[in-house]
Amino acid sequence: MLHRFLKPVERCASCGEAFGHLRADDAPPWMTILIVGHIVIPALLSVEQTYEPPTWVHMLVWPLLSLLLTLLLLPRCKGFILGLLWSTGAPGSERG
Repeated sequence: MLHRFLKPVERCASCGEAFGHLRADDAPPWMTILIVGHIVIPALLSVEQTYEPPTWVHMLVWPLLSLLLTLLLLPRCKGFILGLLWSTGAPGSERG
């Protein structure tokens, strides 16, 4: 459903179904933040309580992990939202 990083295709290459009118808006970033936060924060707290690493380790590891997870999950979340809009028949556009 996506070409490049986050740009949706206009039509399905196999069947020709139109996808260009679907707009996910703020749902994919919201879902990505929710998922990344639920992974990173418990891991951070667990590592801090168990190993007590120095601050520089936290400042190196957790932002990098957050960035990698965000880059990995954002296109998948956008594809999920676009698929959900399409499958439910929601307009997903400014046109009514």
